[in-house]
Amino acid sequence: MPLKTDKPDAEWRETLTPEQYRVTREKGTEPPFSGDYQVTDEHGIYHCVCCNAPLFENEHKFDAGCGWPSFDRPMTPSCVEEHVDTSHGMRRTEVTCARCSAHLGHVFPDGPRDTTGLRYCINSVALDFHAGE
Repeated sequence: MPLKTDKPDAEWRETLTPEQYRVTREKGTEPPFSGDYQVTDEHGIYHCVCCNAPLFENEHKFDAGCGWPSFDRPMTPSCVEEHVDTSHGMRRTEVTCARCSAHLGHVFPDGPRDTTGLRYCINSVALDFHAGE
């Protein structure tokens, strides 16, 4: 992963939509089933909407029925970071972009047992799909 991207808050506000900013910079969550990305066979890579870092491959996406895009693994272990999240009276593992620290979502241990067993539950507004990559 390249060097960390660090921008002033005003710059993030200029480059992101209000919803993208709320989710990625303020650790928000989009409503379930409101996102753009459905499970398809199309080859491509999901990038961070903030810094364009490649994060997830479409081949590792699955329908978890939870209302958010779900992946069983990131592209590489170093492209995301995981942090303990105790907000909302729960203990979860937050997933952020390793390059720009954008909040992406959370990872849970209830993914496909035949692969990693993990479910990276990611906000669609935090992602930008690059088809054909």
